[in-house]
Amino acid sequence: MAEVKKKVVKKQPAKKTTTVRKVTTVKKQPVKTQVVKKQVITKKKKVNKIKPGPIIILLVILIIGFFCFKSCNKKDNKESTNEIEIIENNGKKEDEYSSTELSLVMVGDCLIHGAIYKDAEEGNTYNFYKMIDLIKPIIEPYDLAFYNQESLLGGTEIGLSTYPTFNSPQEVGDAFLDAGFNLVSLANNHTLDKGQKGLDASLKYWDEKEQNGIITAGSYTSFEDRDKDVIMEMNGIKYTLLAYTTTTNGLNRPKGKEYYLNVYDPDQVKKDIERLRNKVDLLMVSMHWGEEYHTEPTKEQEEIAAYLASLGVDIIIGTHPHVIEPIEFIGNTMVIYSLGNFIASQNSGQTKDGRVARHTGLIASVTVKKETINGKSSIQLINPTAQLSYAYSNNMHNYEMYTYDMLNDNLLSGYRDYFNKYMKIITSRTDKILYNPI
Repeated sequence: MAEVKKKVVKKQPAKKTTTVRKVTTVKKQPVKTQVVKKQVITKKKKVNKIKPGPIIILLVILIIGFFCFKSCNKKDNKESTNEIEIIENNGKKEDEYSSTELSLVMVGDCLIHGAIYKDAEEGNTYNFYKMIDLIKPIIEPYDLAFYNQESLLGGTEIGLSTYPTFNSPQEVGDAFLDAGFNLVSLANNHTLDKGQKGLDASLKYWDEKEQNGIITAGSYTSFEDRDKDVIMEMNGIKYTLLAYTTTTNGLNRPKGKEYYLNVYDPDQVKKDIERLRNKVDLLMVSMHWGEEYHTEPTKEQEEIAAYLASLGVDIIIGTHPHVIEPIEFIGNTMVIYSLGNFIASQNSGQTKDGRVARHTGLIASVTVKKETINGKSSIQLINPTAQLSYAYSNNMHNYEMYTYDMLNDNLLSGYRDYFNKYMKIITSRTDKILYNPI
C-alpha cells in the first residue's frame, strides 16, 4: 500500500447549541381619564325684576355655548377612543423563541465483495476497522450518521458469499457502528439474497444493536415490528427513518412475510409517512432506486422524489446506482439522488474512469435547525455540504477509505480532475451545496 500521512484535520460540524431568547414588546398603558362631578349649590336670593330683552340675549348665548361644548366634548371622546384602539392593536404578548440544532452526515453503499472480506480476514475473525480508520474522525463528531448496508450481514454461520448473491461478515457492522454510524438502511436489491435464513440471521444481529440507539429501516421481523413507530430524540429534535427499494433482482419475499423487505408502494409509503409526519421534527426516507452506473436520475426517481416531497419528507437519501448523482431541492425537501458506493470492489472489466466512478462516493452533510416560537416549531436544513470519498486498493488488496483531500497522484493519478468532475455532477441542479476545492 502506498504511503500516506494519515493525520487529517477536518472541519468539525457545528457545535450543538441551544439558545433561548425572550423578545418583549412594551405595551403602552391606556390613558386614565378622571371625571369630576360639579356640585351646583343653589341659594335663595332676592330676585329683582329684569327686563325681557337682556334675558333673551343671555339664553341665546347659553344655548350656543352648550352646543359648542357638546360638539367639542364629542370630538375629545372620539380622539380618546381612537387612541385606546391603536394601543390595543399595537399591543403584543411576549414571544417565546428557542432554537436547537443537530448535525447529519450520509454515505452510500457498503457492498462487501469477496476481495474486501478476504482482505479483512485475520484468523477466525475479520477486521474492517482498519479500512475506515481515516474516515472515522470525520463521521464520529456528527449527531446522526447514515449508510446503506447493501450486502446482507448474515455472518459466517450461513457461509460468506460475494456477487451476485452477497452475505458478509457481521464484523462489517461492528466497524461501521464504532465509526459513529447510527442510521442504517436495510432495504435494497440484495436484502433477499440468502432467503429467510439470511434474513433471520441479519435481523437478529441488528435487533441487538438497536438497543444502543441505532435505527435500522426497511427490513423487519414481523408486521407489528414494521408498523411500529421508531422515533428517537436528540438535542430536542425528534427524528425517524423509513427505507424502501424499487428493485429486488427478481427475488420474491416469502409469502405472508412481506415485512422482510419494504418494496416501494406509493399507497403504503403514504400511509407510513402520514402515521409519522406529525410525531417528528425530521423525517428521512432512504430510497434504493434508479439505474446502475448512471450519473443522472431517471424519470421514475424524479417522480418518486416529487411525490415524497409532497407528503412532507424532509430528506430523501438515494442509493443503488453505485455512482454519484446530483443533489436537488424540491421546495424544502433535500433530495440526494445517489450517494454512490462508499466501500465496494467493482474493478473487473472496467476502464480507469469506470473504476474510479464506482469507487468514489459522496459524503453529504447538513445541519438541521429547529426553531420554536410560542410553541410552534419548524425546521430548516442549513449549510448542505459535500465532500468525496475514495475506496483505495492496491491491486484488490489493502483496501482503505480516503477523502479526496487526503489523496495524492500516487494513490489516484488525476484525482483533482476527478474531484472537479464529480462535484460538477453533484451541484448541477442546485447552487446551495458547499464544498472545499482541492
